[in-house]
Parts: sequence; structure tokens; C-alpha cells
Amino acid sequence: MSNTLQETQGRKGRPITDNDAQDITRIEELSYDLRIFEVMSREVFTLAPAQTMREGIELLRVKRISGAPVVADGQLVGILSTEDLMRALTQNDLNAPIRNYMTVNVISVKSYEPVVKAIETFTRTNIGRLPVTNEKDELVGMITKGDITRGVLVAIRKDYKEEEIRRYRVRHLFEDITSDRTSLILRYQIKPRDFVNGGQASSHIKRAMLRLGATAQLARQCGIAVYEAEMNLIIHTTNGGILRVQIEPHRILMQTTDDGPGIPDVNKALQPGWSTAPQEARNMGFGAGMGLVNIKSCVDKMEIFSGAGKGTRLMMEIHLRPEEKFSAAEGTEEPGI
Repeated sequence: MSNTLQETQGRKGRPITDNDAQDITRIEELSYDLRIFEVMSREVFTLAPAQTMREGIELLRVKRISGAPVVADGQLVGILSTEDLMRALTQNDLNAPIRNYMTVNVISVKSYEPVVKAIETFTRTNIGRLPVTNEKDELVGMITKGDITRGVLVAIRKDYKEEEIRRYRVRHLFEDITSDRTSLILRYQIKPRDFVNGGQASSHIKRAMLRLGATAQLARQCGIAVYEAEMNLIIHTTNGGILRVQIEPHRILMQTTDDGPGIPDVNKALQPGWSTAPQEARNMGFGAGMGLVNIKSCVDKMEIFSGAGKGTRLMMEIHLRPEEKFSAAEGTEEPGI
């Protein structure tokens, strides 16, 4: 059976906020990420409406299954369950066509729906197996709770292996490179007023650091600092700016530059609660005047070079403790920030 358009699209990641992530396990997340076609059984034993109930009993006995979908011209038209067979046996009517006893109002799921939809259906109906159809209502498989369990376990193993491979490649990519100074450079163009994508760059940076082997605390510190710097570019600049992070074995250098209106009084900008954010940003919950304060609390060194009409350059530095230092000098050589 060929895959549908939705099937060929594969997994569709569900965006999860930091608050959500504290309460959602990887298994729960997979129930949303995995599509039913990824875990369902594609080998389906079917019956036709004109076959006899005796033939139905024989199929279920030989295949050791508790039910079978009834298909006509590729379309799911019913399902024959053990309860249906018992009714026929009670009436000694095993030569009757299956259409006389099959369940017509079939509960099914779509192949492109998330696995969580099948789980919800199992819970609501207490059914042991569900037919799976595509957007044309053609039968493409069957799914059981066992299929879901196996599919989730396979996905977890695959995720683990892929993550280990990614981490290994990143950590060992530049081991054979010899240089006086080696660093990994991450550079992002940040657009002004782009609140929809605000925080994406800092999220990418945090994830990259974790894959490089950074501790969770170090990744969090760096993540907060670059998030606040990123949002400052979005909120306060005219044309956006550049966010640049340089990761070295012993330190992390972060910098934002822009050609915006600049900061008339840097000392005031460093005071908690002082803000020049426009009303648009305030209405969305930004611009509370704590950005630079939060940055300062997360870094070992912070410098601001700015003036009215001169743009702004913000430089931040985190010194790595011995247990935080990266094992190898990962990255590409480039002059310091």
C-alpha cells in the first residue's frame, strides 16, 4: 500500500515551551511527534462482505487475531469481531454472509494522525485494535497498543543513537586540527520587531552548547544572556543586528552589534526597571528594563559601547571552570570578537 502525502511528510515536531518541557516526558512528546503510519502494522488480514461467517472464524483462528476488517473495493466497510462471531454461533448461522453480522459503524484512525489520537481512542472505547485508513478512507493498516509500545521504544533507541552520533561528531570533528587558537563561531542575523521568531537564535545556541558537552547550568547561563541580547536587538533597533557567539575551550565570548539609535545613557540602562522599549513591545510583555541586569548576572564580564545615534556593541564573556571546559578545541579558527 502506497504512502499518502501526509505519510511521506514524516514526523512533524510539536513546539514545546520551556515550561512545558518540565512536565512532558520524552515518551509523551513522542506520542505527539510520531504519526500512526510509523508504528502501525501494515500486514492486515481482511475479509469480504460476501464471505461466510465460517470463513471468518477460520481466519481468526489461523491468524490468532481477535478481529478482522471487512473491505470492499479497497474501502473499509465494517469489522468482524469475536462478539459478532459469537452471535452467529448462537444462532447456528455460520453459512450466513459476513455482511449480516459485521459491525458497520467502525471506529478507525487516520494514518497521518499523531499516535496520541490512537491512544485517546483506545482509552475512550476500550477497543483492542483499530483499523487505520488514509485520506481516501482506504484501509492501510491496523494498530494495537502493542504496536504503539514497540514504535515508541524504537523511536527512543533511534533518538538516543542519533544524539550520541551528533555529540561524537561535534566533539571530535576538529581533534586532528592543530592551531594556536581554535574556536567555534555561531552567527545570527536578527531582524527588528520579529517577535514571532524571538528566542530562536538563543535556543539554537543553547542546544549547540549541550551537544558540545556543556553542563546544563553553563548552557542555561549562556542561553539567558544571549536571549536577552537577542530580544534587545528585536525591540530597540531600527534595522536589527548581528548576534555572534564564539565558543573556545576555556571561555565563551558573545557579542551583539547594531546601527540603531544607540543608548544615550548607559549607566541608566544598567539600572533595574529602566527601559526605553516601545509600547508595542510592552503590550507583548517585553521591555521590563531587566535585560541588561539579567545578562550581567549570568556572565563574568560585560561591556557596552554605545551613544545616541551611534548604534550599540554589547560584549559578554563567560569564563569556564575546570569541570566546564570543553575537552577539545572544537570549531574553526577566526579572529577574536
